[in-house]
Amino acid sequence: MRQRWQIPGTTRVITLRTLLLIFTGALVLLLLVASMLISFDRFRSYVAEELEGRTRDAATAVGLSLSNAIDASDRVAVASLIDSMFDSGDYLVIEFIDHDDRVVAGRARSLSGLGVPGWFVAMVELPRPEGTASVMKGWRWLGQVRVVGHPGNAYQDLWWVTVWLIVASVLIGVVAIAALYLLLGRLLRPLRALEQQAEAIGRRDFRRRTGVRSTRELNQVTRAMNQMTDDLEQLFSGQAALIAHLRKLNNEDALTGLGSRNAFDQRLAVEVVSEEGRRPGSLILLQVGGFADFNQYAGRLEADALLIRLAGELRAFVNRHAGSFAGRRSGAEFAVFVPGGAPADAQIWGRELVNDLQSICGDFSGEGADEGGGTMTAMVVHAGVAGVADGLSVRSLFEAADGALRRAQLEGISNCELADSGADVHHGAEDWRGLLEQALDQENLWLWEQPVVAADDTTVLYHQVFSRLLIERNWVRGHVYAPLAERFGLMAQLDLMVLERTLQRLRDEPLVTLGISLGASSAVSPGFAEQALALARDAGIDMERLWIGFPEQALHYHRREIQSLVVQLRRTGARLLVDRFGVGGIPFSYLRHLSIQALRIDSSFVHGIDRQDDNRFYLESMITIAHGRGVKVLASGVETEAEWRTLKSAGVDAATGYHLGRPGPVGEPPVGGGDASA
Repeated sequence: MRQRWQIPGTTRVITLRTLLLIFTGALVLLLLVASMLISFDRFRSYVAEELEGRTRDAATAVGLSLSNAIDASDRVAVASLIDSMFDSGDYLVIEFIDHDDRVVAGRARSLSGLGVPGWFVAMVELPRPEGTASVMKGWRWLGQVRVVGHPGNAYQDLWWVTVWLIVASVLIGVVAIAALYLLLGRLLRPLRALEQQAEAIGRRDFRRRTGVRSTRELNQVTRAMNQMTDDLEQLFSGQAALIAHLRKLNNEDALTGLGSRNAFDQRLAVEVVSEEGRRPGSLILLQVGGFADFNQYAGRLEADALLIRLAGELRAFVNRHAGSFAGRRSGAEFAVFVPGGAPADAQIWGRELVNDLQSICGDFSGEGADEGGGTMTAMVVHAGVAGVADGLSVRSLFEAADGALRRAQLEGISNCELADSGADVHHGAEDWRGLLEQALDQENLWLWEQPVVAADDTTVLYHQVFSRLLIERNWVRGHVYAPLAERFGLMAQLDLMVLERTLQRLRDEPLVTLGISLGASSAVSPGFAEQALALARDAGIDMERLWIGFPEQALHYHRREIQSLVVQLRRTGARLLVDRFGVGGIPFSYLRHLSIQALRIDSSFVHGIDRQDDNRFYLESMITIAHGRGVKVLASGVETEAEWRTLKSAGVDAATGYHLGRPGPVGEPPVGGGDASA
């Protein structure tokens, strides 16, 4: 477990394991050194005493020999005996001194050639023992013998004992420290698990649990940590469930799960009349004729089952058309908005949808007698399509689509009619496919940036990157062609191009922080993840200045792929966010499993939020939970001061929008073009 241990004058952080290893290891080494020094001193004393005893014994032996064997006045005999004794042992000096203190005979040698290093001799410095013995002739004292022992063997014995003591101490120390390292690793493993659990809680990840398998004290701490984690997890789950419930109440039809009438109208307003979010598209109104009769004939349960089946088909249609959304108006009346393309294409898709819905109705309806003996009228699906045109309000768009729906109903059979709304119809779906492929192949891409302004109104968190493509000499905004690129499978190619250009800008501008948003289909496109990660690894430290967004709706269908990509992108240093939050229709609990740094609220929730009490309460609750998980909350599409004030009071950290700053071009267009505001 990492404890902050401050070394004076530094800010280093040392682990508890290292700290214990240092102090315990130092104690072990101190004990070994002390033991070695004590052993050395005792052996030195023993050697010195042994040498002194041998010297005394030698002096006594020489004295006795001279006393018993010879005449002390015979210098030759004395010298012969001393030479014999000197040559047979290790002595520095043997000499016979008469009663007049004159040396009668003797031998001596220098202290050299000891066979041990000189520094060791100087450090140890054994005493030079000296022994004396009297030489007697009867009762007459003739003199004395003086013997000085040679410490050479003692130095050698002491040297080798010292070497072996050092070697043994080093080996014991290494083994002891290694064993201590392993033992501390074993003992502190539960503490390391607790540290990881604490770090996970710090990241607002409440999934980690620690096993209770250590000492009594650690087991008590572990149980407390696990209990706290469980409580926090339950708290978050309850809050997430509440948020999901609020979202359903505010934005979903209770029976079908499609968008409610108010939620659909609010989101449509962003697509049609919002200055920032406005883009071409078509509204499809659908109505099941004869549904009221079927409801009366078959009963409410059967009618509800039919509506649920119809809603499922509408969701499948929305999934096939990127950026589309559907809602239930009332009864068996539905609305679908399809962005991009021409109204004529929307009419074709509308007819396909009508046929699919009619097939479902056919499974439920049929001729038969009711309880009064009557028959049930067969259900017929009709649709009306109206295209978005400049200056057209939401109400006018609905009126145009409703008029086309009434004309379809007049024909009596399942049909889809197109209203003459004055929308631009000069490009069909296949025309758009060719134009987009041409622009991408020629890399006619121009980056624009919009500031993401923090709640203090002065700090720019980063700049959001948008792309424009040169199509027929006009620089077309991404809002226009992005749904079409998704539909035609070109989004991954576009995203890789934007990512590459953005990383190049980060290299050129080391003080800039940028953000990009990926398409819903990019994460699952073949080869996209590998190429994107290769670009990220090449960018190196620049990735720390890049925010990457994933649409929330993509998490619903491609959660595993996106989670894998998120994990790998986090390793490169990139910061990640969930984009278009609120329109994905998925549980808020994905925050428990996804390592992200921010959420960006969809502009459909922001539009008119100062007048939408339900949405404001929903966002306030969501922001509280997100902040509790350490996740920032951003907003998009802020167009009025009232919206911005409301968002700041709700706790939003930063936002984009025309009110806060309009998008601006990055340099000059790469190739010549016409209108850049298209």
